[in-house]
Amino acid sequence: MTDDTRNCDEVGAWLEERYPEFRDAVLVIHTKNNGDISESSTGKSKDELEKLRKLAREIDEPENKYKAVVSVMVLREGWDVKNVVAMVGLRPFKAKSQILPEQALGRGLRPMFRGEGVTEKVSVVGTDAFMDFVEAIRSQGVELELTPMGWGTKGKSPLVVEVDSDNPKKNIPELDIELPLLQPRVYREYKVLDELDCDRLPKPGLPLRQFSPDEQRQIVFRDIDTGDVSHTTVLDTTIAPSHQSAVGYFARTVMRDLRLVGGFDILFGKVKQFIERNLFAQLVDMDDLNVLRNLSEPEVTSRILETFKTAINNLTVRDRGTTRIEDSIKLSKSRPMVVSDQSFVQPKRSVFNRVVADNHFELEFAAFLDGCDDIVSFAKNAENVRFKIEYQTASKGIANYLPDFVVKETSNSIWIIETKGREDVEDPHKWERLCQWCEDATTQSDGITYKPLYVRQEDWERYVPKTFKALVETFGGAAPLG
Repeated sequence: MTDDTRNCDEVGAWLEERYPEFRDAVLVIHTKNNGDISESSTGKSKDELEKLRKLAREIDEPENKYKAVVSVMVLREGWDVKNVVAMVGLRPFKAKSQILPEQALGRGLRPMFRGEGVTEKVSVVGTDAFMDFVEAIRSQGVELELTPMGWGTKGKSPLVVEVDSDNPKKNIPELDIELPLLQPRVYREYKVLDELDCDRLPKPGLPLRQFSPDEQRQIVFRDIDTGDVSHTTVLDTTIAPSHQSAVGYFARTVMRDLRLVGGFDILFGKVKQFIERNLFAQLVDMDDLNVLRNLSEPEVTSRILETFKTAINNLTVRDRGTTRIEDSIKLSKSRPMVVSDQSFVQPKRSVFNRVVADNHFELEFAAFLDGCDDIVSFAKNAENVRFKIEYQTASKGIANYLPDFVVKETSNSIWIIETKGREDVEDPHKWERLCQWCEDATTQSDGITYKPLYVRQEDWERYVPKTFKALVETFGGAAPLG
């Protein structure tokens, strides 16, 4: 994000010249200070520049060849791209309102993998004013990690976690752990979506506010925490708001959040009927601009989404009541995994060359397991292991979670261990499902017993065991609170 069109050109050319992977993959778009496309400084027609802007909006698409966007003002409101991993702010960012740095930073904070347990990071480089603003967002719960830059600073290389096959001191077949891959018990029955009865949904009876004609053409953006208005966008008089776009937004949002693979036409009709009959304290006409303006209010929006997500979960999420082994997972077959430079443990009782973890407690626990002479091997579970268990969330939806550790006590005794620092509302549901998984796996396996164990950090720090047997005796009856 540069300060003027001349520097915009220079930065784009420098990127392509300096980095071979950016050759013919840098999208340069000139804009004027108000965000409108500038034709005079580029010599390009407005149609051509609109095509460039379209390419910027679709940069997430696999067929899009561009990897970088350089512009004056294009990274403002309306650029909704999730695959942003690095931001460089070269503008002065000196305005008191700080709307511009807020909008720019917001482009990089959209997660690519919502609700999938994936840790995502965005690297931010910029002017002093921009970095001062970035530093200020710590108060909103954003985690920041500062890294020195410039001449003389040492680079940080990634780590590779992989099977330690070349280590002569390890007997990989003996250390290996095999886990059954069970058919999911908890699943979603998509075919029953048309059975959703809007007349049986809760009737919020929200008051229908009366907005002025000018207010009815406004889109109001509010702070998610305080509810205060952050900024307002006024629709052009040539744009005619329609209930189809509003209802479609709610239907698509519900489908995205619940990962529904079909049924948009069914859900569209259900949402429209619910808004017309049940949402407000009176019947409403969806073609009324005042009704559409009411739909943009935070309370109304959240009530629609939560009502439908809860109802659909209650209707479609099922438990088969049984399961079977579909395949198996061998830790020795895990693919290498690249992680950021961080603390790790080099284990002697694991098929992996390193153990990396999400926090210090997990690293401490890994070091403890590595020192236990009364176990054969252990592993820290991760995405490359592919061991995950589906469960029904507190909101009655379906999600996957990865248990923290797998321990091979003997050749026919496997422990699945969950370590926990701060507990949340999902933990009891995960634990209940893990216990069920171990029971199912034991029943379906030939002579192998799978057992769950829950280790709370607070209790761990109070009663640090010396052996694995002592660990089981101390924490064998533990479970999440709640």
